[in-house]
Amino acid sequence: MQLLITHGRLAHTRVLQFTRWQLALGALVLMAVLLGLSGTVYHFVFLKAAREGWPVVSPLVRLIVRDELVQRERFMRDNLDAIAQKVGEMQAKLVRLEAMGERVQGLAGVKVDELHPPHRPASGAAAADAGRGGPFVPLPSPSLEQLQRLVSGLDEVADFNTDFLTLVESRLLASRLAALMVPSAMPVDVVLGSGFGFRRDPFNGRSALHTGLDFPAAVGTPIRAAAGGIVSAIEVHPEYGQLLEVNHGNGLVTRYAHCASIAVPVGALVRRGQVVAQVGNSGRSTGAHLHFEVLVDGVPQDPARFLAGPLAPQAALPARRR
Repeated sequence: MQLLITHGRLAHTRVLQFTRWQLALGALVLMAVLLGLSGTVYHFVFLKAAREGWPVVSPLVRLIVRDELVQRERFMRDNLDAIAQKVGEMQAKLVRLEAMGERVQGLAGVKVDELHPPHRPASGAAAADAGRGGPFVPLPSPSLEQLQRLVSGLDEVADFNTDFLTLVESRLLASRLAALMVPSAMPVDVVLGSGFGFRRDPFNGRSALHTGLDFPAAVGTPIRAAAGGIVSAIEVHPEYGQLLEVNHGNGLVTRYAHCASIAVPVGALVRRGQVVAQVGNSGRSTGAHLHFEVLVDGVPQDPARFLAGPLAPQAALPARRR
């Protein structure tokens, strides 16, 4: 390709000759320059006009970049929806944590006031009258990435607290179940008769070991399980009369003797306070009463050590003769 450059003042004509590669290279350079100029105009003029709302340019720019603005708006909306969903999940976790905390608080016997710091801010009228001040240091607006990191950190903390409270609750439940298996509830709500220890036998007058506690009551008075367990034996014994045994595990067994009738079968799971029998006068007995025993590995123990409440002072008194 040849270009002829002529001028009226020049005596001769200049000839410029270009090859195909030179033309292609020139076209590429021209395109790069145009792209650079368009990008500069777009970033420094059009976008500024769109942000600042120039009266004439702004509507035109919005028409040109409408698709890009729509995509950005959709991207922001999707991210905000994702964050809102994450916040909702965290709120649900915190609700579960609060409910679990209330259960753990009840099991552990912790009062609500003990959970607050000793020097918490005043509220109500006291807060309005309290002196306050200091410099105003506004918090900077967090970016989307900072919000995502914050939500992720809170999510990890909530998961850890959930696992921790679940472990604490399981330990407390295990302790409570173990306590429920100890015979500490009164089998009959009456005044104690004969206590545990040596006494004169009511039939022959000789000194003999009384292996339990006697609770005198009318025939048919309900007998309640002193602790949860499994009914291990029901039999008619020549000395105990109608006898009920409840196994509480770990070698701990309770006996309910001289019953008029028994309300649970062998193998039944009974809970603390459940009616298991009725007071009677069967077996070797001088009158209607409940003979209550506690055995550990087959060895009789003083039931007053296990039963809670009013039996503690009476356990130190000498056993009375029925």
